[in-house]
Amino acid sequence: MTTQTGHEIRLASRPHGWPTPENFALVTVEVPDPGPGQVLIRNTYMSVDPYMRGRMNDVPSYVPPFQVDKALDGGALGEVIASNSDRVRVGDTVMHGYGWRDLVVLDDKRVRVMDARGVPSPSVLLGALGMPGLTAYVGLLDIAAFQPGEAVFVSGAAGAVGSMVGQIAKLRGAARVVGSAGSAEKVDYCVNKLGYDAAFNYRDGRVKDLLRDAAPDGIDVYFDNVGGDHLTAAIFSLKRNGRVALCGAIDQYNATAPVAGPPNLALAVGKRLTLRGYIVSDHESRMPDFLAEARVWLRDGKLACDDTIVDGLAKAPEAFIGLLRGENTGKMVVKL
Repeated sequence: MTTQTGHEIRLASRPHGWPTPENFALVTVEVPDPGPGQVLIRNTYMSVDPYMRGRMNDVPSYVPPFQVDKALDGGALGEVIASNSDRVRVGDTVMHGYGWRDLVVLDDKRVRVMDARGVPSPSVLLGALGMPGLTAYVGLLDIAAFQPGEAVFVSGAAGAVGSMVGQIAKLRGAARVVGSAGSAEKVDYCVNKLGYDAAFNYRDGRVKDLLRDAAPDGIDVYFDNVGGDHLTAAIFSLKRNGRVALCGAIDQYNATAPVAGPPNLALAVGKRLTLRGYIVSDHESRMPDFLAEARVWLRDGKLACDDTIVDGLAKAPEAFIGLLRGENTGKMVVKL
């Protein structure tokens, strides 16, 4: 059996607080030829996502933690360059869960052949038409039970998931969609590119006040990517029988001490609120429904799907840290 030289990013040490470049190591490895039923893939794009920060801690979670001195993993797209499979051919574009490396050998059952026709960039399959898009779709429609004519508030509104939530809400008939983001440029992007009715920079004041000004009549649905003061503000603004989709809490991911919950949670009782957390991998059966709508929206020019693309595997840690600091608009993707 012959081998090829590849490269992978390993977790060199567990972060305490914010990750640093020293927590990662770029390592050269030998990659064998594919065996029976296997394919050799050259990765072309890989995803960095906020949930990966939790996997860097050695604590129980819904996915196993990353191991020190082992390669990280995550969503990736690649081209099959050698195949011993009857199902997956050389030249196929495939999606799989082994990013953070340039070459990988996998059983053909671990890859999904993708149709990249009609998309502006293959990276869209990792973002707007991938896991972030499905996360937005499921969270808004299934978890928060959004109905046409309702008002929606989205935190992290310019990010991979948030940008899709706002657009889907508008396309599905929301009366008003409000977003929060971390810069004036992102606020402008939300309103003028994504179609939000209003957006605000959460650094400009108390989120509670900014949200009340942007949605003076209150909100029916809050899509939570942030937690913290955003969740507190949403509870104040939610109408009776309002719903919250708890998707993420990036405000807490790098905290080094316990974080207090919303101090106004008792309001959820009198308002009859529903706060529901979810993990998108539990809802993969919804992907065909999501793609059936999203591909039409994309084809008709109704769906913006901008990505922030960083070049080179060596810069993947930098891209990940930048993601946590909010340096991305849309999906943060590394091009290999």
